Order: sequence, then C-alpha cells, then structure tokens
Amino acid sequence: MGKTKTKNQKKARVQAAHVAHEQFGAFPHSFVFHRGQIGKNGAQLVHDMRRVMQPYTAESLKVRKKNVLKDFVAVAGPLGVTHFLIFTKTPSSINLRLARLPKGPMLHFRVVKYSLVKDVVSSLKRHRMHEQQFSHHPLLVLNNFGLEGLHVKLMATMFQNMFPSINVHKVNLNTIKRCVLLHYDPLSQEVEFRHYSLKVVPVGMSRGVKKLMQERFPNMSKLDDVSELLLRGANLSESEAEQDGDHNITELPQVYSGRGNMRSQQSAVRLTEIGPRLTLRLVKIEEGLGEGSVLYHAVISKTEEELQEILSRKEAELQQKEERRHKQELNVAKKKEKREENRKKSLEGIKRQRQEQQGDSDESGVEDPGKQEDQAASDESEDEAEYYRQAVGEEPDEDMFSKAKRKRGADRGPAPFKKRRLGPGRSAGRDGAPRLRKSKQAGGGGEGQPPRKGGKTLWGKKIGEGGPKFKGQKSKPWPGAKKKGRAGGGGPKGFRQRPGKGRP
Repeated sequence: MGKTKTKNQKKARVQAAHVAHEQFGAFPHSFVFHRGQIGKNGAQLVHDMRRVMQPYTAESLKVRKKNVLKDFVAVAGPLGVTHFLIFTKTPSSINLRLARLPKGPMLHFRVVKYSLVKDVVSSLKRHRMHEQQFSHHPLLVLNNFGLEGLHVKLMATMFQNMFPSINVHKVNLNTIKRCVLLHYDPLSQEVEFRHYSLKVVPVGMSRGVKKLMQERFPNMSKLDDVSELLLRGANLSESEAEQDGDHNITELPQVYSGRGNMRSQQSAVRLTEIGPRLTLRLVKIEEGLGEGSVLYHAVISKTEEELQEILSRKEAELQQKEERRHKQELNVAKKKEKREENRKKSLEGIKRQRQEQQGDSDESGVEDPGKQEDQAASDESEDEAEYYRQAVGEEPDEDMFSKAKRKRGADRGPAPFKKRRLGPGRSAGRDGAPRLRKSKQAGGGGEGQPPRKGGKTLWGKKIGEGGPKFKGQKSKPWPGAKKKGRAGGGGPKGFRQRPGKGRP
C-alpha cells in the first residue's frame, strides 16, 4: 500500500505542477523598463510599478544602453509577455508608453505628477504592507470609463487586459490582498492611478469585543465590571473610531482570513494606500509598436483629407519597402545561381585537366620515370669517369664508378654535378670529393711522379716510401699537399688536408 501511495502522490504532484504551469502561462505578463536616462526618482518609479504588476512581471529585468525595442520584442515571445510599460524622460516631464504585443496598439501617456511608495507610506500613520500581499495579482477597479469616445474605450480595454480576469463565482477571496483603482476624469481628461492594500474586518460588534478578539487588552483598572468594556467601549482612543458605513460593508460569501470574518456575516472592506500614485494624461494612440499610423491625438486634429493623404503616403512607403525587399531577394537568388554555375564550371575544368594529364601519360612518346632515373644515373657516372680521365690521364677501373643513381629523399631532386679543380695526382670521387687514386703500376704515384715502393697500407691502399707523411716525419709529403699558411690551408698541422678523408 505504501508503494502505491507514493506513486499516486508523485502523479498528483506532477499533475498539479502541470496545471499550475498552464494557468500561469494563461495569465497576461508584462515587462516594466525604461529607455534612456530617467534619473534616480524615475528608476525608483519603475521599481515601484514592477511591485504593482507582481507576480506576473519580470522583477529583475536587466536593461542595457545598447538594447533596442526589437530586443525586448524578440525575448517577449518565448516568455509569453503580452504588455510593455516603458518609461522615458524629457526635459519637461516623464512619459509612459503602454504597448500591447505583438502588433499593438501603443498608448502614449504623460505623467503629470507622481508619488513614490516611500512618499505615500511616510505620510500614513499606520500602513499595512507585507510580502504575502504580492504573491497574488491585484484586483482591478475601473471607474468612469463608460463615456463616449473611442480613445476612452480603448484605454479601458488596455487596462483590463493588463491584469488577469477573475470569475466572481469561483474566485478565492483569500487571494485578493491588493487593489488597483483607475479613475477617469472627463473634464481634465486625466487618469488617476492608485494602489491599495485590502483588509476585511467584522462589523456588528462593539469595539471592546473587537479588542478582545484581536488579543489586545485595554486598561480596565478604572472599570467596575467587564460589561462596561463590552457595552460602552471605555478607554478607547479616538483614532480607533469607526469609519465603516454602507459604502464598504458587505456580506462575505466565503470565510476570509482574519478573526471574526465568517461566512454569511457582515464585514467591512478597508483600503490602505501603499503607492505608487500616478496622474496620467493620454497624448496619442498609435497603431502597431510605434510604427503605424496615429489613431488618436489629444493636441493635433486632422481633417479627413489629411488623414487620407497620410494613409496613402504610408501605403506608398510600404509598397516601396516591399519592392526593395523583392528586388533584394532576386539579387540574392541571381548571385547564388551564378556562384553555383561557376562552381560547376570549375569542377568540369578540373575533371578535363585530369583526363588530359592521364592521356598524356599513356602516350608512347613519354618515357617511364624509372627509365629517366636510370638514364640520369648513367649520365652522372659517365661525367665522373670523363672527369677522372681528364684529371689523371688514365682509364678508370670498371667497378670504380657505379651506374646506379644514389637514393635521395622523395622531396629532393637529383643534385647537379659540380666539377672541382684538383691538384696533380688527385681525382674526384662519386660525391665530388677529392680522393687519391693509384696508377696502373703497382705503387705508382700520380702523373709525372716516380713509382713508389714499399708494402705499407693506409686505408686499404698500398703506398710507397713517398706516401703521406705525418707530424714528426722528415721525408717529403705526398704530391699536391701544401704547407700551412698558404691559400686554402686547413686541416692537420703543416698540411692542407688529411690523407684519405676525401674532404677539401
């Protein structure tokens, strides 16, 4: 049973949250913000108006200087915001714009005078304001808005749609803690805005009984009997004098919060002003969000001909705007087609070029890359053999120069052959470095040198007595060696290079 009960509780909780979300989304929501610099008192007025519109408003809405009206409209759609209250300031006054989303209209009011919440509360001897009052929306009361005039009816409709509607047969009286009163004066054409805290107290009993019910016991030291307190109401201050009458006494259809407020009992409804207080004057009504035609203006009046001229001019502007938009769309489409055509041409050109390259490689006149490498290696070997013939004057051995090409990296081409001038009796190797070569005669030297004798071996080569000499030897060095200090001198002491290293 416990497990089933837990599941039922979870389902009921989810269902209740879903219903609450749907009901919350069905109510009208608002944004209260300012545009431009409005000063310290203006910012406080914006904050007080947000308190009035609670809980269906953005309490911590952040506004930046770079934000424009389109930014708020774009955010308002997903959040379900239906109204904007926009405060602006001019050198002469503060203005209020009331807009209905998403397509208007927009009402422009001039704030003739206003009082902040702190000013209203400071003027009261005893005020009633607590946080529980702002957990429910206020009750809207309109007075004297049934007069003739389109602008008056439009104002009344706009104010009614700003606050959630109530069903008098299903409403819970305990949710009504505040009241917003709007009174229209036809003579001055001004709207008085007031915000009140609502309190219900029982009537039909003496003030002494009320004191006892409120657990505030008066001083009874001078009384002989308790009946004097209940019947006469002795020792009560004049500030507690009754101010109830036929205008505020009603019979409660439900039990209301508070001692003595029972069903079918008479109670008095008392209002305490908590602010802010505004006096508004309608200036004009615009169609749309500040971009449409003017439906009403309090100062400027136009004839029918002027209105028709304005409408025709507005229609012409809209038509030109539509033509420019259509032309821009055509230009974008043409550019897109041209870009696609150029892309297709580029792809065809690349494909055709690849086919031509493949056809050229298949032709018989083109040599194999492997053959080209072999030919290059053969040419290089022939160049080295010819250079050896010119320098030494003899034919090289068969295995002295390899015909295969030296392996190189994939990113390096064949290095060009570079000839070097060598001294007598020296020849160039495969890498172009000077190297000593033996003559055909055993132990022979270079060209014009007598044959060497001896059986000594140095780096795998037989040399004679006239071979290379090192430091400390007194005999002659090998042919072609130079003393230290001459041009090109380097290497070991007293010689240009070391024998057999093959490096200049």
